[in-house]
Amino acid sequence: MVTSHRRFTGVFKRSNGSARLIITTIMGMVFGYFIGISFPSVSLTKISLPSSIMSSLDVAFGDDHQRPSGRSFPENLGSIPLTPKIYVPTNPRGAESLPPGIVVAESDFYLRRLWGEPSEDLMKKPKYLVTFTVGLAQKNNIDACVKKFSEDFQILLFHYDGRTSEWDQFEWSKRAVHISIRKQTKWWYAKRFLHPDVVAAYDYIFIWDEDLGVEHFNGDKYIQLVKKHGLEISQPGLEPNNGLTWQMTKRRGDREVHKDTEEKPGWCSDPRLPPCAAFVEIMAPVFSREAWRCVWHMIQNDLVHGWGLDFALRRCVEPAHEKIGVVDSQWIVHQVIPSLGSQGNTENGKAPWQGVRERCRNEWTMFQDRLANADKAYYSQNGKTRG
Repeated sequence: MVTSHRRFTGVFKRSNGSARLIITTIMGMVFGYFIGISFPSVSLTKISLPSSIMSSLDVAFGDDHQRPSGRSFPENLGSIPLTPKIYVPTNPRGAESLPPGIVVAESDFYLRRLWGEPSEDLMKKPKYLVTFTVGLAQKNNIDACVKKFSEDFQILLFHYDGRTSEWDQFEWSKRAVHISIRKQTKWWYAKRFLHPDVVAAYDYIFIWDEDLGVEHFNGDKYIQLVKKHGLEISQPGLEPNNGLTWQMTKRRGDREVHKDTEEKPGWCSDPRLPPCAAFVEIMAPVFSREAWRCVWHMIQNDLVHGWGLDFALRRCVEPAHEKIGVVDSQWIVHQVIPSLGSQGNTENGKAPWQGVRERCRNEWTMFQDRLANADKAYYSQNGKTRG
């Protein structure tokens, strides 16, 4: 009897334990069900993440300080709508599915902070962009050039020798933008980094060489004259005794600006065409925002020296003989330092500069051929004849 009683008691206890487990499981399921169906009504905006998680996020962002207590996600996170069906064909290509109010099609080179309100990042917005393609050997010359431009000018340096940190010895260099790719020309840089939508914030874009003497130049006065005379494409006049190739770019001492010249007999088929008018050289051109948008599209992606481009700039303004000119009273000296030639390679027994110069000439011919063929194809496709 005692043994039977003990066995009955053990069975009862095991049965009782199993019943409690089953009841607990059922209650948990019911409780979880009610929690689950009520969860959608809980606004995510009311959830404050535990401080330990927020601290982890701070570490992920490299922040050594705790976020303010009670900080939560943005207020509208809990009510994200379904993706709307939008198609705006007038938006920029690729952005047709976005509402126009969120589209930002243009950019700039303004430097931004990592903290604070975006609207307070800039004390002053530069209105003009000045670019130089440089090597460290010309740092003192570039320093002199940069000092001729006020705070209204954003400075951008393209480094063809890969050396950038050494420029920090100049205070202005810390506010400049530096882009470094070895052994490239300024037109290679311009095609890749000066897209019209990227430089749209600037009224004028300077695309200058590194070997220019600027003792008689002032950036603000230059802009004043460009605006006064309605120049869309311009350059400073060149000192007659240094590195002068064309009469058109020769400085005249009796005027502010000139827009035409007389060249050698037979050089100009029309007095309104290059090189007698509608012409500046590629060493120190200055473009208006509108003119640059056209010129950028004309720059060939694989032709990096820009030879021949100066004869075609007239296609981007109308009338070209009135809107392209040389500013005489703000003039520069072409120092003719062949620094880029040393960036070439010795091939077939030729010095590096010889190979570079040979490609320059070849590119001029290639550009002329491409332009002529493009003209011919256009007139052929449209059933027109050239005027």
